Amino acid sequence: MIRQKAPAKIPGQNPLPTGETYPGRAGKDMVLTMYQIDFNKPTHVHFIGIGGSNMSGLAELLADRGFTVSGSDCTQNAACERLSQRGIKVFYGQYAENIAPDTGLVVYTAAIREDNEELARAKAAGIPLLNRAEFLGQLMRQYKDAISVAGTHGKTTTSSMLSTIFLEAGLDPSISIGTVLTPSGSSARAGHSEHFIVESCEYTNSFLHFYPRHEIILNIEAEHLDFFKDIEDIRHSFRLFMEKLSSGGNLVIQGDIEKIDELTEGLSANIITYGLEGSGKTYDYWASGITYNENDFGSYDLMHGDTLVAHITLQVVGEHNISNSVAAAAMADLLGVPAPAIVSALHHFGGAKRRFEKKGVVNGVTVVDDYAHHPSEIRATLTAAKHYPHRELWCVFQPHTYSRTKKFFEDFIESLSLADKIVLADIYASRESNPGDISSLDLAEKLRKTGKEVYYFPDFEEIEKFLLSNCKHGDLLITMGAGDIVNVGEAILKN
Repeated sequence: MIRQKAPAKIPGQNPLPTGETYPGRAGKDMVLTMYQIDFNKPTHVHFIGIGGSNMSGLAELLADRGFTVSGSDCTQNAACERLSQRGIKVFYGQYAENIAPDTGLVVYTAAIREDNEELARAKAAGIPLLNRAEFLGQLMRQYKDAISVAGTHGKTTTSSMLSTIFLEAGLDPSISIGTVLTPSGSSARAGHSEHFIVESCEYTNSFLHFYPRHEIILNIEAEHLDFFKDIEDIRHSFRLFMEKLSSGGNLVIQGDIEKIDELTEGLSANIITYGLEGSGKTYDYWASGITYNENDFGSYDLMHGDTLVAHITLQVVGEHNISNSVAAAAMADLLGVPAPAIVSALHHFGGAKRRFEKKGVVNGVTVVDDYAHHPSEIRATLTAAKHYPHRELWCVFQPHTYSRTKKFFEDFIESLSLADKIVLADIYASRESNPGDISSLDLAEKLRKTGKEVYYFPDFEEIEKFLLSNCKHGDLLITMGAGDIVNVGEAILKN
């Protein structure tokens, strides 16, 4: 049996991933070990939770490398159906008998509980185990130019933009991101070059398992405070992530991040800042002459210092997407992608799934869906939406986790107030249990006290009926949140 060590815990800090050397955190170097995959010897790998967007993509990447792949999920979805069509065995329900005798490795998500039957069977049989982040980190080591896109917000959009640029340039990248990108409906792509573009999340320190040669850091804000102690704990993890870069690697980082010099001091990588004009700051790459058309799509000159790289015209809304595009374009330019490919890719980029995604029109009401679930994301989306053609702006919001709702309560009130009318669904619990001290009704009551028109309904069917009866021709309706609120907009469009 392969012996696997649990992540070390340092007092006052979040847990460290395995398989890395960390100098000085406990007064001496620590090396935490894990099972190592031999990618030259394909075996049978089983994925617990294979239907998730990231896991399904990784399963496909491994199948493309000649591995036998199977997996399980609790419910059937489009990703599972796509995998089945590829000949990958997918089990519905997670039972011990799903673990075949020839299984050489089991990969699981952070959501899998210790009492999961498949996980227990694998442990009892001595089958090596890797969580999703550990597996992805080892896969990244197979590529010379792995690029990580990280930050509290904007990761999916920016990694999608960068992927689109590399595809446009014919660079044949491998891709692993958090949304559907390929025509087949996959979130992953197996290329045949040394380029691997990876969306990299900080939650549970997942990105510290990764091995990038280049990094994009979009922002660093308070988030995932059910795991991180505070903003300083988050900044500490991002610093560790930056330290993974060696000399010759590139760190493209938003130049407005607070105390950026503290984060970047002493790094061996090339440090390249980016930003937008008008801040009073100087950046290595920046957007100059920003304008917007009637749909709030931005255009600008991409500058590298005083040199014009290209004129960029976007088909996605808002200032935040201009910033995302500058980050993607800067990394592409640094890696030698021709300017015409950058221009063409960004012009044709229509947005990532669930990022201001136009779902359709019903009775003259435009229905848009957005994944925003943090106050900063909500503010950015609603600010952009206010410039989009509409009569009244409706925001149908489903808060995501009790801890986030409670921690950022006042910030949610401020950001949601940008909408003309607000409809609230119950909190999407995700991985949490209800503590009994926070609810969507609390948000509704506080919003009403500020003078906002706000409604609360305990189930989606009531929300759908209300919206169909009250939204008027010319209105813009945004379903918003990281849970299943998207189902409301899709149901409305069927009427």
